[in-house]
Amino acid sequence: MTNKVITKWSEGMKFQTIGPNGSSLTLGSSLEGDNQKVASPKALMLSSLAVCSGIDIVSILEKMKVELNDFKINTIGSLTQEHPKYYNKVSVEYHFYGEQLDKEKINKAVNLSITKYCGVMEMFRSFAEITTEIHYNS
Repeated sequence: MTNKVITKWSEGMKFQTIGPNGSSLTLGSSLEGDNQKVASPKALMLSSLAVCSGIDIVSILEKMKVELNDFKINTIGSLTQEHPKYYNKVSVEYHFYGEQLDKEKINKAVNLSITKYCGVMEMFRSFAEITTEIHYNS
């Protein structure tokens, strides 16, 4: 399977990108004094990692009939000092909120995402050291 993304320069340091399903994003770098904030490509990589893993976890937990009040993922990336700057260390923090959370099932869902299902996590492994933590909040 292949994916095609079309990216067109719009102005300044901004680009419009259209994904395989037709979804559109503006990416780039905000210039000083620019009122329009745009997502940076590197920040979007961290978002993609979180969403990829999050989709896996929500899907698995739904099948396990685990109910959550809320779920949040913090993804923190450390960039190298030298160019080309890339994430060499990434921390993924999973925060689960709910009454009487089933920690065993949640741990299993997170582990399956990390080790088996999340393709973005696997891509990150090729260039970054990844650590994960699970936090339970009632």
